[in-house]
Amino acid sequence: MVTKDEIVEKVWHGQSVSDASISSRIRSARLAVGDDGHHQTTIRTVHGRGFRFVAEVVETAPAQAAAATATPEPNSRLTGRPSIAILPFRPLAMTPELAILANAIPYEIIQALSRLRWLAVIARGSSFRFRKPDPDLDLVATALGARYVLSGIIEANVSGLAVTLELSDASTNEVIWGDRLGAPLDAIDDLRNRIVARLVTALDVYIPLNEARSAQMAAIETLDAWTIYHLGLQHLYRFTTTDNQRAKGLFERAVMLDPHFARAHAGLSFTSFLEAFLHLGPDVKEAARAARHHAERGLELDSLDPFANFTMGRSQWLTHDLDAAAEWLDRATTLNPNYAQGFYSSAMTSMLIGNLAATEVRLDTALQLSPLDPLLYGMHGVRSQMFIQSGDYAAAARWGDRAAATPGAHYLIAMVAMVANGLAERHETAARWRQKVRQRKPNASAGHYFAAFPTRDIASKTLIADELRRHGF
Repeated sequence: MVTKDEIVEKVWHGQSVSDASISSRIRSARLAVGDDGHHQTTIRTVHGRGFRFVAEVVETAPAQAAAATATPEPNSRLTGRPSIAILPFRPLAMTPELAILANAIPYEIIQALSRLRWLAVIARGSSFRFRKPDPDLDLVATALGARYVLSGIIEANVSGLAVTLELSDASTNEVIWGDRLGAPLDAIDDLRNRIVARLVTALDVYIPLNEARSAQMAAIETLDAWTIYHLGLQHLYRFTTTDNQRAKGLFERAVMLDPHFARAHAGLSFTSFLEAFLHLGPDVKEAARAARHHAERGLELDSLDPFANFTMGRSQWLTHDLDAAAEWLDRATTLNPNYAQGFYSSAMTSMLIGNLAATEVRLDTALQLSPLDPLLYGMHGVRSQMFIQSGDYAAAARWGDRAAATPGAHYLIAMVAMVANGLAERHETAARWRQKVRQRKPNASAGHYFAAFPTRDIASKTLIADELRRHGF
């Protein structure tokens, strides 16, 4: 007979676990051996004490000790594409005509998340069976095979409606993200759209971070392609030579494990793009070729993946084919209308072409979708360049300062801030940014700047070239 305390010690390593969690795991074990709670022919409950294995046992061969060097089995928590179950929201103080939103909004969320190629979404017919308040997340995860669970509360108050969202890691019962949004009753449609947009963007950030954090605690030999891909994402947005090489190595390992993994090929395109764009490697032309090659391979494997379309669009920057870049980036945001980085890259392309109206709209959309995006410095940098083109140098300097001071900003962004401040006649600030450029990239040049930002606006290009020359570039 095995006590519940022994089970907790062996399975959960002594962590605090609810009786409901233990019961759900026992139910799963019984299901696996064809048992159930009424006909306990294999696993019998000893009330108040624990559980006993009662099936008939026949010894067919003497027991053998397992080899000490046996390869550890992969952790099921760290394998496969991440999956999520969206539960019906719990209505509070809702009239019958408004209570329908407790089902309608989660259904819209399921529809939106189904566009994401990196996330498996449990169908409504399964997840909507868990309607009772405060469902046991362990039971939900076991029954549906979901790694993550989104739950919510929708309530009416004197000012309108409010929705509270909570994203949990079902394996640890840990909340990894939450938010609360509200709106007056006459703006329900806007609230529904904001909930979906905010959630899709949040999942794109917090689930990969959580996947990578979990994977770091396991030996890499036990990880599958998806998990290694998420580890690569952790290094991708640090924009240093070392981190870019680490990301590249992890994406290559993911492709080796699964040659048909479209997102891993797109990740390799991104690392090659950074090598060329930031001159992180010795051969810029080869890096540009690799960026295109891996983007094409990603599209061959999954033409509907927004990330693959995004990397194809960015690879076109490297050959200054801005019209083609715009088409691919528009396709990425059509496939995922909540793709913040897609809108940012579209904004940059519009700025380089000279369409400032489209630049501003797309930047506003990107910032609204992802105010803490890893490419936030780039969003601010594009706005600074937009104001340089329009002749508002004071605004360009303000946004250039914000861009260059944002975490992750690289030497090209410091060059934007230097130029903008120089044009605004803020010469001391420009000199400080010039010093930062030299610290980050001692051999930086005007050639690097215009290779990265091949603007078609001749007037602003002349001003920028003159300012770069004045600062010794």
